[in-house]
Amino acid sequence: MYKRIITEREAGQRFDKYLHKLLPEAGSGFLYKMLRKKNIVLNDKKADGRERLVCGDTVSIYFSEDTLHKFMGEQRKWLMNTDTEQTDAHKNVAHTDMVNKDNEDKIRTDSTYIGAIYVYPDVIFENKHILIVYKPAGMLTQKASPKDFSLNEWLINYLLESHQLTEADLQTFRPSACNRLDRNTSGIVLCAKTVQGAQFLSEALRTRSLHKYYMLYVKGSITEEKVLEGYLVKDEKSNKVEVFSASKEGVDRKSYICTRYIPIRQEKDKTLLKVELITGKSHQIRAHLASIGHPLLGDYKYGDRAWNDEYKKSFGVEHQLLHAYKVVFEENGSPFDDISNKEFTAQLPDIFNKVSIK
Repeated sequence: MYKRIITEREAGQRFDKYLHKLLPEAGSGFLYKMLRKKNIVLNDKKADGRERLVCGDTVSIYFSEDTLHKFMGEQRKWLMNTDTEQTDAHKNVAHTDMVNKDNEDKIRTDSTYIGAIYVYPDVIFENKHILIVYKPAGMLTQKASPKDFSLNEWLINYLLESHQLTEADLQTFRPSACNRLDRNTSGIVLCAKTVQGAQFLSEALRTRSLHKYYMLYVKGSITEEKVLEGYLVKDEKSNKVEVFSASKEGVDRKSYICTRYIPIRQEKDKTLLKVELITGKSHQIRAHLASIGHPLLGDYKYGDRAWNDEYKKSFGVEHQLLHAYKVVFEENGSPFDDISNKEFTAQLPDIFNKVSIK
């Protein structure tokens, strides 16, 4: 028999989804059959898989050891002890086994990042469900290839090192970033440490009850606040988007975008803008502003190459100056009342001050 007690990190997900993570080599039909035959039970009672797990629930699996090993696959070494019964994952995995120090050192000096030294994110806010971090420009939010070390990998290492997570926990829930910034965009990223945290952030982003603001430099002079609307279509081959007006035929209405901007300061050949991202789509800010003749400084994909080259030569601008500087939460109930009606900010990178020419 295998027994596991649901932790706060795992709580909130459906029982059948949890079982698919716990037993990744088992098919859906087999799992539902085992539930019907009470070979898999929840709190010593028959379950149908639709139950929503809560902290303290007990999952019991009455399989032979060989069968259990087969359906757990490679992860079984983290999930089981010698007698195939585990009631507390945190007691069975030593912290010294969680982090390979040689690999950690290699990660921290990965040459794919800023210079030859990896720059760590800064933690802006943390509670038991979510983590708000500052992502530096040059760092991926999620892996683009197997060898990449992204913000998600940093998050896992951070939680392992702080003893908030074990390797066993990773088999049934994997903490991750809930919003994505381009590699060369700096600023605030929202991360979920638990299922409940992931559900909360996902719903807040979906309903737009969480407001995201950016700071950026664009070419030319902008003197008035404005709301831009349009439709964004992405070319997957080129990883580039194009913005169309609402009258464009054949454009899916799901591709609707809305961007609000407020000019902060006019300078010699550019304007510092504050932008509220009302909808959130890939490259939205960069493409939307470029479409009205105000491309971002340092943006070679959508911008003015000659203008960018001038700033690259004079100030070392290597990428678009786009910074996710603030998030604002609306009213929230427990257990997220500690962020209710609060805002969190991330200081502008030094390059913004460096290029300031009034």
